Amino acid sequence: MRILSTSLLAAAAIASAALAQGTPAPFTLAESGRSFATLRDALAAVGDGSGTILVAPGTYRQCAVQQGGDVTIRAATSGTVIFDGVPCEGKAALVLRGRSSSVDGIIFQNIRVPDGNGAGIRLESGNLTVGNSLFRNSEEGILTGDFDGGQVRIDKSTFRKLGRCDRDLDCAHGVYIGRLTSLSVTNSRFDQGDGGHYLKTRTARVTITGNSFDDSGGHLTNYMIDLSNGASGVISGNEMVQGKDKDNWSAFITVAPEGREHSSAGLVIEGNKAGFVPGLERGSTFVANFTDDPVKIGANQLAPSMKVKDRR
Repeated sequence: MRILSTSLLAAAAIASAALAQGTPAPFTLAESGRSFATLRDALAAVGDGSGTILVAPGTYRQCAVQQGGDVTIRAATSGTVIFDGVPCEGKAALVLRGRSSSVDGIIFQNIRVPDGNGAGIRLESGNLTVGNSLFRNSEEGILTGDFDGGQVRIDKSTFRKLGRCDRDLDCAHGVYIGRLTSLSVTNSRFDQGDGGHYLKTRTARVTITGNSFDDSGGHLTNYMIDLSNGASGVISGNEMVQGKDKDNWSAFITVAPEGREHSSAGLVIEGNKAGFVPGLERGSTFVANFTDDPVKIGANQLAPSMKVKDRR
């Protein structure tokens, strides 16, 4: 019985290892029950249609490109699926160019590429919804291109040890959203940045609420929130802590530092808490406005040494 028990344990271990390597058929279409060995094949089966791909627990050293359709990629058990270290097209673990994409409960890690923009997700068309996911130890968490329309929604997700500003390349950031219509980031955490901004966006409208920006373990980081070309919307209910090791500590939030493309007259910033790690006092500014737009800055809880706003 002891020998049989040992054999059964060994068989279970082998099965578990096989599942983690992508076999047998860990990617299942919820609508049909069909299973596939790779995410690429599952996405090809959805094609230009609609479908939900359920991913079995495991660590997957593979990547995939969505060429069309409306696709949800969801961990069967949230937090047990890892895409590790393999980018497609020299871009990201997931390259998305369909009508819409949804990612839920997945971990992306160790993504690096020659141009320094290796991301967990690269969005090139359509809308994107991300929930309950973790992006870590990569050059970028989520990166998008510039295209007409496009709405990105991020909720209950973590962005950790992301960003870089080295190798004489343009900086990478925790999240970098291009010239799309809108961005919503809610109930999420940004921490331990390795350079660049924690959240950079060029969208015309933003909703950034209920998040944590913890720079206490950051390394050569810049702004918490960079509205590169201005934006309307709301930034509220966020907690921000600036650390000691900064490349640029002059502001927490910036409005149109790279040129005004959108009016920020409808931007409301209120109900936030911002300060420094214990023992650190700086003359940093909470909101640096590079335009004459009358940004509405309401009541925020700020460190005594912090300036509420300035015009740059």
